[in-house]
Amino acid sequence: MLTRKSKYGLKALLLLAREYDRGSIPASELSEREGIPEKFLQLILLELRRRGIVRSRRGQGGGYQLARDPATINFGEVLRALDGPLALTPCVSQTAYQHCDECADEQQCGIRLVMKDVRDETARILEGASLASVNRAVDRGARRRR
Repeated sequence: MLTRKSKYGLKALLLLAREYDRGSIPASELSEREGIPEKFLQLILLELRRRGIVRSRRGQGGGYQLARDPATINFGEVLRALDGPLALTPCVSQTAYQHCDECADEQQCGIRLVMKDVRDETARILEGASLASVNRAVDRGARRRR
């Protein structure tokens, strides 16, 4: 399940991607425009800054902006930064693998086999969804509805 933390983080990042050429945007503006509680958003942005996804500037004209081009930041990277591994079970995680104590033979485990497929497909979809490509898809959808 997508956590509120990740959903808010993605919403803020999609706005930063849409306004990429503008430069820094204050957290208060991001909060207001996306309907995100500002204190919670500040914590999310701090974590994203630690992970090199956004950068911040203090003072006049300060705020947050993407640290890289929006085409190079994908949903998978953001979700891992904010919530940890994508895998539903630790025995299939690529970033936080742990052996299952109750599993005698991982290679013969049907649960692990299916969960690995779920992880692989989830990662494929999320890593294929860059901030830029999602904003383009939203724009195309908005034009079709007019």
